Amino acid sequence: MTLAIDALDKLLTPNGEASEHGRVWLVGAGPGDVELLTVKALRLLQQAEVVVYDRLVSEAVMAEVPDSALCIDVGKRPGYHGLKQSQINQLLVDLALSGRNVVRLKGGDPFIFGRGGEEMVSLQQAGIVCEVVPGITAAVGCAAASGIPLTHRDCAQSLRLITGHGRSGEPQLNDASLAAANQTLVFYMGLSWSASISAQLLAQGRDADTPVAIIENGTRPEQRVLITTLKALAQTVENEKPVSPSLLMIGDVVRYYRADLKIAEDESIKQV
Repeated sequence: MTLAIDALDKLLTPNGEASEHGRVWLVGAGPGDVELLTVKALRLLQQAEVVVYDRLVSEAVMAEVPDSALCIDVGKRPGYHGLKQSQINQLLVDLALSGRNVVRLKGGDPFIFGRGGEEMVSLQQAGIVCEVVPGITAAVGCAAASGIPLTHRDCAQSLRLITGHGRSGEPQLNDASLAAANQTLVFYMGLSWSASISAQLLAQGRDADTPVAIIENGTRPEQRVLITTLKALAQTVENEKPVSPSLLMIGDVVRYYRADLKIAEDESIKQV
């Protein structure tokens, strides 16, 4: 059952005291495809007592949680933040202090733009045992699902994962090395700032014809991939209106994108 935030007091013992503390697992749920869960993540979900989960965790992954578990939605949505990060940190501490064993479930990997590091520190400071279970991050999952190699000996000798959403909103890309052609740039949470990202990279000297992939709902059945160029990125977003979660993948590796990849996989399965 998914529990409303205002009912959380029913979970906690008075004054947050318990004879024995619970523990918390920070678990990466991957980019959406339930079959991309690690074996350990799946085992923890299927044995879960309490699951505190984010918006980007797919319904298919949540379906692995037993009906007996209490599920608490703390997901942040555009224009709506149910709980601030500090409140989520305290929630995890309070649940563990009340004797609960908690699975903190995050889309992708907890330590890649998932703020898992902040939650881990809060738990450690409170004396709570915390274990991290890595997940397939969006860049890796979406690239594989689209047939795009993140690195390639001929055109991309390095890879940079970049947040597309700064502390004050608009990202500040003031690093001249971003203009280097022999690297792949992957922007997380950058859809709403795509025009700014494009303009800043062009100003840094990145080639206007650099190919860009916008990967919407990567690895999920509704995945959509839009191929454009850096100079046309903002117009493509305006015309095609991709929705979150979407990833921006920038670099010559995008030329390897295969539009037929999913179809080919499906046909090969049917032939077996």
